This record gives sequence, C-alpha cells and structure tokens, in this order.
Amino acid sequence: MSSRQEAERLDQDDPLASFRAEFVIPDDDLVYLDGNSLGRTPKATVARLKQVVENEWASDLIGSWDHWLDMPRVVGNRMGAIIGSLPGEVAVHDSTTLNLYQGVHIALALRPDRKVLAVAADEFPTDRYVVEGIAHDLGLTVRPLKPGIDLHDVAVVVRSVINYRTAEIYDVKAFTSSATEAGALVLWDLSHTAGAIEFDVHALGVELAVGCTYKFLNGGPGAPAWTYVSENLHSQIQQPIQGWFAQKDQFDMEMPFAPHDDIRRVLLGTPHILSLIAADEGIALSERVGMKQIAAKGQALTAFAMQVVDHFGLTTSTPRDPQRRGCHIAISHPRAKELVADLATHHKVLADVRPPDIVRLGLSPLTTRFTDVWDGLQRLSHLISG
Repeated sequence: MSSRQEAERLDQDDPLASFRAEFVIPDDDLVYLDGNSLGRTPKATVARLKQVVENEWASDLIGSWDHWLDMPRVVGNRMGAIIGSLPGEVAVHDSTTLNLYQGVHIALALRPDRKVLAVAADEFPTDRYVVEGIAHDLGLTVRPLKPGIDLHDVAVVVRSVINYRTAEIYDVKAFTSSATEAGALVLWDLSHTAGAIEFDVHALGVELAVGCTYKFLNGGPGAPAWTYVSENLHSQIQQPIQGWFAQKDQFDMEMPFAPHDDIRRVLLGTPHILSLIAADEGIALSERVGMKQIAAKGQALTAFAMQVVDHFGLTTSTPRDPQRRGCHIAISHPRAKELVADLATHHKVLADVRPPDIVRLGLSPLTTRFTDVWDGLQRLSHLISG
C-alpha cells in the first residue's frame, strides 16, 4: 500500500533527485504542486540575468544587439531537443495567444478556399477566444470539435495535446493524419506538453504548433512563447502582422516589406531580451537532463499519485493509462476552490483550481518529490474528510 515511507524510498532512488538543487527553493517544506502554471526558478537563470543586466546591458549597451538580434531563433533551435524539431523550425517570441493568432492566420492562408475553423468547446480559453475572434473578424464559421467531426471543409483545427483540466493526452498522430487526409491543417498547442512528456513533431506529422515556456520549462513569469512551423511550409508563411524583425533586410529602412524565407517570418518587433534569456536557461536545463529521463520521472510521479489517490479514496478524472496522461492530476470535488485556498493558507500546499470542481496538482519532474505528492494528497484528503 502507498505510504510516506514508500515516497521517501522513491525519492532516494530517483535518478533526477539531484536536479532539485539547481533551483532556488527558499522553503524546502513548501509542497509546490503548481509547476504546471509557473515553474520554479533555476539558479542558473538568476546568475545569467545578473550577468546580462550588469555586463551586456549596463556595460556593452547597444553593442549587445550584435548577438541579441538572432536570439529568438537561437533559443528556438534549443527547443528542438524538447519537441523534436529541426534547426531553424522554431522561433521563441511573443506570447502563446499572439502566436496562436499568427498560427491560425498562417493556416487560413494555406487553405484560402475553406471558411470553417474548429475548436473544442472545453478547449483552453485563449485558444477558443482566438479562434472565435478571427472567425468574427473574417466572417468565418466555428465548428465545435467533437468525435466524428467532418473536417472536409475545415481550414484549421486548434487543439491542445494535453487537456489542461484532466491531463488526458490526445492521439496526435492519428488525429493529425485524419485531418490531413480531409485537407485540414491542425495547429497544436503544446503548452502543457513541452518539458513534460516526450514529443516529436516530425514523427507525429505535426506541421504547426505553439507553446509556452513558463510551465514545465521553468522560463519564468511572462516568459516568451514559441512557434514551430515545419520547414516545408516556411516559404508559404503569410501572417497578419508585418514586423521589422521578419524583414529580410531589416536595417534597410526604406525598403518595402520582404520577409525572410525561414522561421523568422513569424517574428514581429523587438524581442524581450531579459525574458528570452530566462527562457533560454530553463529550456537549456531540460535539454541537459533529456526529455526521455524527464518524461520517465513524470510518469513515475503520476503513477505514484494515482496510487495515493486510490489509497485515500479520492476521485480523479485523469486517465489511468500512463501513456495517456501528462504531468498533472485532477482531483474532483464540489468544494475545489475552497480546498485549494485552505491548502495554501493553512497547510503549506500550493495547488490550482479549475472550475467547476477540479483541484489540479502539477507534478513538475525536475522539482517535485514523491514526498510532495504524498504530503499534498494526504493533506487534501484530510480536508475533504474532516
């Protein structure tokens, strides 16, 4: 049966346990189960930002743009180790919402004869809002994404790889294949995927994707998102915001807009260098550990969590199959909001709530201990039963 002693043994045997020491953790007794909303702070990020502020910004001033200019693509190349992309297929820039907006427009331009967009009614809000807003502005139709949906007149489907409530992983390869066969494009949202599970855009047939870096990649609050476009589509990219960082001859100020022929076509204006630096360090840490090892730890954490859920008789909507769940656990309870607040205020457990009835526990593989899983669920169970 599950126990805290078992959790302690798992922590002792954890091959990734030492990486927790590479993060700033002021209170080791705090049970932090919200790394899927905001990852912890890597120590290397603090040191790197200090160096950039004091030297590259304060001392070198504008001269630092010599290497800052291409950072969205340089950091994007590092993302290849996380999502299986090739060099030059990812740019790290702007926010997930803006990148979704761009991605939908890219897909629409590639399917100009189609006037239908598809997104699930329970998709993450910003994904739905972007799709609905574009449809409103362009006079298009939004079709709810449901099993058996007809995609033969759909231009683009926007879909998350992992359900942000339940942690269910959707069958990316099968869905992308069926959509492609119907002539539709799929824009995948990897916000709960990148840095949590193994993912290979090329093996899965993915041509368009976006995602954030502040969750499992520990990029920090406001860290830039990223855009992936398969190399075979680069020369066809048309997006609605023409910014000077996409311009081929960027400093020929009087030239008409003529974008790059590569991933830089998705760039807009001046990148947020300090946030980009922080994202780079978070991505670099996951790259160094390796996604195979990170994913294995994530599966072990969620497997133990499911055992503890059963031990305490809790209710979960998270899939039992480890191949079908990401790195968070959803506990269902009608007092979810009250429980999460009580955990934080009185029990030193930081979790998250997703209305109407989900207590969401994020298990970030590089920083979450098995004892955190036990302690968090035990305290939650006591609140429910007490």
